[in-house]
Amino acid sequence: MTEVTVQSLAISINTIWVLLCAALVFIMEGGFAFLEAGFIRSKNSVNIVMKVFTDCTVGLLSYWAVGFAIMYGADKAGLFGSSGFFINGNLSHLSINIPVYAYWIFQAAFAMAMASIVSGAVAERMKFKPYIIYTALAAALIYPVAGHWVWGVGGWLGQMGMLDFAGSSAVHAVGGWSSLAAVLVLGARTGKFKEDGSVNFLPPHNLHLAFLGTFILWFGWFGFNAGSSLSGLDLNIGRIVVTTNLAAAAGGTVAALFTMFRYGKADPSMTMNGSLAGLAAITAGTAFVSPTCAVFIGMVAGVLVVLAVNFFDKMLVDDPVGAIAVHGVNGVWGIIAVGLFAEKGGLFFGGGFHLLAVQFFGVLVISLWAFTATYAIFTVLKKTMGIRVTVEEELDGLDISEHGISAYSGILNTNNEGN
Repeated sequence: MTEVTVQSLAISINTIWVLLCAALVFIMEGGFAFLEAGFIRSKNSVNIVMKVFTDCTVGLLSYWAVGFAIMYGADKAGLFGSSGFFINGNLSHLSINIPVYAYWIFQAAFAMAMASIVSGAVAERMKFKPYIIYTALAAALIYPVAGHWVWGVGGWLGQMGMLDFAGSSAVHAVGGWSSLAAVLVLGARTGKFKEDGSVNFLPPHNLHLAFLGTFILWFGWFGFNAGSSLSGLDLNIGRIVVTTNLAAAAGGTVAALFTMFRYGKADPSMTMNGSLAGLAAITAGTAFVSPTCAVFIGMVAGVLVVLAVNFFDKMLVDDPVGAIAVHGVNGVWGIIAVGLFAEKGGLFFGGGFHLLAVQFFGVLVISLWAFTATYAIFTVLKKTMGIRVTVEEELDGLDISEHGISAYSGILNTNNEGN
């Protein structure tokens, strides 16, 4: 029988904690699936769930084979890792107090989440086959490169002092600005914008599903943020859970009130996205800011998401689920908020402008990387295999044209835009 020591017991507790949090992050994929399916029309709901499921299958394998090594392998010039492919090789440089396999599965769940942000933005008009290629590249290259810069041992932004506890930049800004690039290459859904540039509302088919997805994402975020401590013995996990929860509550509250006063009625989709925006924003600073500052960060996120959705609509950028506003805009806000409100180094806590400047520069570089890499990939896919279904297939619905089955048996699509 193996002798139990204080050290072995600590490792065991930390391992169980990380595996539990990895499961919470993994279940967020169900949240993405329900949220995105609820926000779009019924004739495309199977297709979007298939895309999210592909993030879990193809994305997971890509991260296993290549992505983890690029993200956490032995550093090359601060830009990427070069060991740990297929979770093999030299990973001794990682300063972790849990088994590598436990560390890997937690990080792999993050990679899937980043890819799923994009799936919602390209909903209702992107072919399934090129999406498979994109999600493989997102998990193998786009996300891992950005992650190495911030979190990898020797990553150049981390060396500069950039703080991103759980991924407002590496996950959310990457996913949000990748979404913008994808949408610009893909184009808007047929009928989304009128000839005068005004928006033609394409109603979501099931807001109950969307609310369920939001609850699941919110629930999973406790693992996303608190799990990034990598230790069940870290007493700061209590504050992390509290700041996470408060930011989500503040974002949803303010989004509901803001739409109520601006439009006369509280908008359900904006309210949901307000909470998600608060979560995306607090992810960077959840371990570094006070509960009061977390509330303020969430409140700002609740306003920003409403303004950003309207802004992108005016720019004729068609994002069916608001991924760019939630993750891109508020991922940036979350990183900047650390430079303002971090209790150690934040501008408003006597730290001066140094951390704020590093945060701003870091999120700018990461956002440019994500946008440029995704734009290049989508452009190549567009010119080679094509990325968009035909107008006829789009009107019939991608469930039938891409998968040969409808989400709801007995319901016949009739090319109705509200379908």
